[in-house]
Amino acid sequence: MHMTRTKIMLEIYEAAHLTGTFTLRSGQVSDEYFDKYLFEARPALLAEIAGLMCDNIPAGTEVLAGLEMGGIPVATAMSLQTGLTAAFVRKKAKAYGTCKLAEGADPAGKNVCIVEDVVTTGGAIIDGALELRRLGAQVDTVLCVIQRSPQATEILAGHGLRLVPAFTMEEITAAWRML
Repeated sequence: MHMTRTKIMLEIYEAAHLTGTFTLRSGQVSDEYFDKYLFEARPALLAEIAGLMCDNIPAGTEVLAGLEMGGIPVATAMSLQTGLTAAFVRKKAKAYGTCKLAEGADPAGKNVCIVEDVVTTGGAIIDGALELRRLGAQVDTVLCVIQRSPQATEILAGHGLRLVPAFTMEEITAAWRML
């Protein structure tokens, strides 16, 4: 049984919407926050989110690259549904063992689609895309669960990246208010 898009939004809001004072990765301060780990920790909801996002995977994608840490469960869930291999991209290469930046599937020479959870300005995505490109990946599309700020689309476009959100923060909060 699949949830409607609206039902998924309501479930995300119920599971993960918090109010208070929150400093975002971008340095911005917000009075509301979506704690992605709260919706990612719910298997049925994560599967529904991933199913919706799988419809936006560009043709020719060979690797789904989940960014540390919140993009990893989403990319894994999408990988399970599509059979595409996944890479898990660290913020920086580990200093021990294999010393890799990207674990799992090797992105070199492959068409890679970045998967992220919540996007405000896209700073972590830009860093990840630059590193993946340095490793030889072709990266031009980013799929995210929630786009917090409309500015992210333009910021990422300036780095040759097309952002495709499953939902915007405005959509989710508006759906909740309609109840």
